Amino acid sequence: MTVASPTLTEKIGAAILARIEARALAPGARLPSIRSAAGEFGVSKSTIVEAYERLVASGHIQARRGSGFTVTARRATLSLQELAPKLDRAIDPVWVARQSLETEERALRPGCGWLPESWLPEADLRRALRGVAQAPHAKLLEYGHPLGYLPLRQALQARLAELEIDAPPTRILLTDGGTQAIDLTLRHLLQPGDSVLVDDPGYFNFHANLRAHRAVALPVPRRPDGPDLARLAELAQQHRPRLYLMNAAPHNPTGGALSPAIAHRLLQLAELHDFRIVEDDVFADFRRHPTPILAALDGLKRVIHLGSFSKTLSAGMRCGYITADEATIDALLDLKIATCFGSDLAAAQMVHRLIADGTQRKHAERIRRRLAAAMGQVGSKLQALGLAYWQEPREGLFLWMRLPDGRDAAELARRALRHNIVLAPGNVFSTSQSWPDYLRFNAPQSQHQRLFEFLKAKLKAHA
Repeated sequence: MTVASPTLTEKIGAAILARIEARALAPGARLPSIRSAAGEFGVSKSTIVEAYERLVASGHIQARRGSGFTVTARRATLSLQELAPKLDRAIDPVWVARQSLETEERALRPGCGWLPESWLPEADLRRALRGVAQAPHAKLLEYGHPLGYLPLRQALQARLAELEIDAPPTRILLTDGGTQAIDLTLRHLLQPGDSVLVDDPGYFNFHANLRAHRAVALPVPRRPDGPDLARLAELAQQHRPRLYLMNAAPHNPTGGALSPAIAHRLLQLAELHDFRIVEDDVFADFRRHPTPILAALDGLKRVIHLGSFSKTLSAGMRCGYITADEATIDALLDLKIATCFGSDLAAAQMVHRLIADGTQRKHAERIRRRLAAAMGQVGSKLQALGLAYWQEPREGLFLWMRLPDGRDAAELARRALRHNIVLAPGNVFSTSQSWPDYLRFNAPQSQHQRLFEFLKAKLKAHA
C-alpha cells in the first residue's frame, strides 16, 4: 500500500505540535500571529489558518477572541495501562469483540470474526471512493431516501433473486452494517422479557443484543445439520418465543449448514408456534455449496433476512440490509428514521459501484478459494496439536474445535491475552455454558506460527 505524503498544512501543524510537546510553547503561550507564521513558514495565511484550526480541533491550542491562538493547558499524560486490554474482564458475550478491537495492532486475532486487512480489496475500495467523490451527480450532502440508495437496492434485488428470494427494492432496507440490521429488527419485534430462541453454540453478539433489549435467550442445542428441533419445539411450547435468531450457512461458530429436512420442519414449527425467524446471512459470500435459505422457502412470510458487505469488502465501511414482508419493512423504516434518520449514503454508493462493475463478485470468488486453502492448512496444524473437530466445515472461515484433555478454553484465552493473542473460548457462544473446552478459530487469522507455538507450549505444559 502506498502511503500518501503529508500535505503542507500537515507539515506545518506537525512542526507547531513538536514545539508544544517540547515545551518551546508552554501551556497558555500565544502562538505567532497568522501573518508572522505565514512569513516564517513561507506559505499563505490561509494555510496557517487551516493548520491552526486543525490544532484547535485536536485540542492542542485554543482560539481566544482578541488574543489569537494560545496553547491549551497540558493534558494528563496518557497511561499505557489505559490502552491495555482488561485481562480480568469477565468472559461474557462481547469479550472476544472487545479484546479483538482493543488490543494493540501487532496482536494476533485468531478469535475475531473478520478477514485480515491484507485479504480485503483496498485498492478497489479506494478506486470506488474516488469514483463516488468525482461523480457529478453523486449524493454526498443529503440524507437520501430512508430505505437507502435505490441503485444498490436494485442490485440487491438481483443478488437475492439468485438465492430465490423475491424482494423488490421497496422491500429492501439498507442499514449501517449487519449489527444495525439486527438491532432494528429486535427493536421492532421485542419487548423486555420476551423469549427468543438462539443456537447453542451461536453467534455471541446475538446474545449481547438480546441482553441489551432485555430479552430472554432460550438456548437450542446445535447439531451438525441444524438446531435440535425436538428441544426447539419443547421450548416453543413452554415459553411462546417471539422469534428464532439464527445464522444462515456457514453457521457461526460451527461452520455447519441446515439440512433440507431440518429447514422445512423448522418453518412448520414457526407456523405452529407463531414465532418469526431472523435469518442472518452475513457470510453469504463465503458459501461454496448449495444450502437451504429459509427466506426463499418461506417467501418472506415469517422470515426476516439480513445481509452485509462488511465481512468481504470492509469492516469499516458499514453497509448492510434487511428484506422482509411489506408491513415489517414499513415498521422498520419508521424505527430507522427515529433512531438514525438515514444510513451511510457514501458507503452504499461505493458498494453499488463494486457490484455493478463485477469487482465484488470476483473478489468473493478469490476469497472463497483462499479460505478453502487456509481452512485445510490451519485445521491440520490444530489437529496435530491434539485439537479435534466438532464438525469439519465445508466452507466459511471458522473452525470449531475441542481442546484435548478437557482443557479450560477460557483460562487458555486469558493466558493468550498476556501474549497478545486473542482467542475465542467456547462458552462465549453459549448461553447454557455447555462448551467450556472448545475454541473458535478464524482460519485466515490463525496462520501465524506464533499462535501454534503458544498452543503447543501451553497444551504440552498441561499434559
